[in-house]
Order: sequence, then C-alpha cells, then structure tokens
Amino acid sequence: MEFITVKTQYKKHIALINLNRPKELNALNLQLMTELKDTLKALDEDDDVRVIILTGNEKAFAAGADIKQMAGKTAIDMLNVDQFSTWDQIKKTKKPLIAAVSGFALGGGCELAMTCDMIVASESAKFGQPEIKIGVMPGAGGTQRLTRAIGKAKAMELVLTGNFISAEEALHYGLVNKVVPTEMYLEAATELATQIAQMSPVAAKLAKESVNRAFETHLDEGLHFERKNFYLTFASEDQTEGMKAFVEKRKPEFTGK
Repeated sequence: MEFITVKTQYKKHIALINLNRPKELNALNLQLMTELKDTLKALDEDDDVRVIILTGNEKAFAAGADIKQMAGKTAIDMLNVDQFSTWDQIKKTKKPLIAAVSGFALGGGCELAMTCDMIVASESAKFGQPEIKIGVMPGAGGTQRLTRAIGKAKAMELVLTGNFISAEEALHYGLVNKVVPTEMYLEAATELATQIAQMSPVAAKLAKESVNRAFETHLDEGLHFERKNFYLTFASEDQTEGMKAFVEKRKPEFTGK
C-alpha cells in the first residue's frame, strides 16, 4: 500500500491505520480510499483485532478530497467513477472504529471522521465542510451526518459558509467525544480503544449495529432491532463467561465466541 500504513497489533486487540500522504495533508484520492476500504475489510475479518483506530498526523487527519482528481470532470465522469461506493464499504465496518483527529479534518476528511463511530480530537483539530467555496457541496455524507451530529442550524451554517469549527466547538456541539492536548490525541484514542477491546467482541459488534440503527429508523423499529440483538448475545460464549465472572466477582475473559 502506498498511501496508508497499518499496524494490526498496535496494542493488544487494537489495529492502527495511518493515512500517509503528508505532503498533500492526507488528501483523499481514489487509491487511498481503496486501500483504506480493503484494509478495513481485512481487519474486520481478523479475529485478533477488536477495535480499529484511524488517524493521520498532527497537521492533518485529512484536509479533504483530492481536488486535482476531480477538476475538469463531468457529471457522467463522476457517476462512472462511483467513488462513493468505497465510502459505503467503509460504513459497513462491523468493529468499533475510532478516529484520532489532529489538525485539519475538512471536506472529505470531516466526512471520513464522521463515518467512524467515535472521534478523539486534539486541541488543534479543525472541522468543516468547505466544498461550497469551490462551487460544489458535500457528497460523502457531510450534509447528513453533520446535521445529525450537531443539529440543523449549525450544520447549515458550516455547509453554506464553508467555515471551520475548533475542537472545543466540536465538543460543545457533540461532534467529538473528547478534546486533549495535541501530543496526547493518539494516546487518548488508544485508551478509549483499550477499554472497548476488553469487552465482548460479539456484544460490541451488536451494540454498534444497534446504535447506528437509531439514526436510520423510527423508535419502535429501533427498539425491536435492539431487542433482537440483545437476545442474540445470549447465544454467545462471551455472555456465559461475562455473567459467570460477575457472579464469581472476577474479571471476565472474553474470546469473541
């Protein structure tokens, strides 16, 4: 792979993916996104990996899509390239996915961070959807996920002005989970991942699926879906071990089965 690096065991049961186009501030070109899609699919199938962290570097998580690849294209060209099918595959990742963001997370970079399940931000992080400034609009979920995360009014402001918000503002509006000093953002994401990796992988996948369903359906259907996944956890060895460990007042040893 040319544009990402991967550590499948960055920590116990935790994989780390680094976007690696530093000269371009990790701009998301088609090759990078294909590499990311294929890597996430492989990590999803790796039983030794329970949580995935996605990051860039201190200057940029990703400063947007690679505009050079899109300039001069027609609507039919963009339709035929079908670049968003890659994003659809990323969204299907079953394991918990944490974005560790420092510096710019703009345009496609902001959309990529929002595709993750949680965001840990450094105090230098900046989020925004500035596509309007080059005559287009968000196309990889920016108008949808940002609105669900921070509300209609603020999302409308960011999408229509192209303005950025700081990490502290992102925390205030509920876009990120926490903000830490820049030198600690990856460490903080790893601490969060470590907590999750200690839980049952089966329960974590089902719980993630259920939380996501809350944004895709009405309450009654979401409650029905949650209930079915709750019952399904009782088919796992992890449920037996977890409840037995609780009764015996010891730490459970989950295997993901």
